[in-house]
Amino acid sequence: MKNDSTATGAALRAGLGADPLWDFALAFYGRPGVEAACLLLQDEAGVDVCELLWHCWLYRHRLTLAQEPPGLMAIRRWQEEVTLPLRGLRRQLKAEAAHSPGTAEVRRRIQQAELAAERETLQRLQRLAEQTEHLAVLTTAAPSLENSLASRWKLQKKAQLLAAQTLECQLDPL
Repeated sequence: MKNDSTATGAALRAGLGADPLWDFALAFYGRPGVEAACLLLQDEAGVDVCELLWHCWLYRHRLTLAQEPPGLMAIRRWQEEVTLPLRGLRRQLKAEAAHSPGTAEVRRRIQQAELAAERETLQRLQRLAEQTEHLAVLTTAAPSLENSLASRWKLQKKAQLLAAQTLECQLDPL
């Protein structure tokens, strides 16, 4: 971790383990407007929701990426090779599942597998954050979460910026 104070960095890093990313993601995703904001950014801007929630979690802990850590590409590959195909299958079966109990059961099981894959992703992201040296402590001059997300994913459309704003408004500081 790159910062001026080893004690501050150690305290912030300890806070990551005390606030599991999975627990944060479940609670945060359930807040008003967060699910819709995440899905809009996923579907319109190609943002990975797990990575988005990770950045929100880091920001909540007054941390940000100083640069992309080694290991992040492997996590993204997991998402592309495991989670995205499951999501695609689940979405593909939606219409048929409305008329076929058998298909509905298959879709439900695929949804469970998708959720398990997302949980694995979040656990990998948490381990990466706990181990990487590529985190920086946010200063008072740091950009807002909204601006940070907009910059990271080059968000420009009004709806995308409003989604990022919603995430910031729903994020409680520690």
